Amino acid sequence: MGLIGRVLTLVFGGGRNVVRETAEVFRENAESGAQRTQDVQIAAMEGFQAEFLGGRRGWFDRTMNGVNRLPRPAMALGCLGLFAAAMVDPVWFSERMAGMSLVPEPLWWLLGVVVSFYFGARHQTKGQEFQRQITQTMARVPQVVEAIEEVRGLDHANDSNPALVDWQHSKAG
Repeated sequence: MGLIGRVLTLVFGGGRNVVRETAEVFRENAESGAQRTQDVQIAAMEGFQAEFLGGRRGWFDRTMNGVNRLPRPAMALGCLGLFAAAMVDPVWFSERMAGMSLVPEPLWWLLGVVVSFYFGARHQTKGQEFQRQITQTMARVPQVVEAIEEVRGLDHANDSNPALVDWQHSKAG
């Protein structure tokens, strides 16, 4: 046992595994590589999160966000109100529409530009907020994948228990 013990101590002794260390010279350790990849991904997501968040919003920002939400519902309800007004009082509606026909065309173009810029800026702001939420969600992906793998491991652990398999067959049959 002395010679075999010395050879095994030389190869595996001192808390080291020479075979594994030698193999890692030629092939990357998959577990360590996955951990490094996860660390890089988490660092990138934290950087994106810091860039997109840039600080919490105050009461003024929240108030203005609420005010910015008013024009679209107001326009939609206004259009529905015009339809209702046309049915309830056609003369009143016709007078208002005749007045609208007197608005000069350049003013209609200006209104179109203002509305386009408003909704374009609003669309861009919401798009950036959506990207921020995607970044936060992507940062949680590694933890979710790990949890799923743990749950799947529990399921496979139950399949490998012969007593449990026998019991399940006895219940089924």
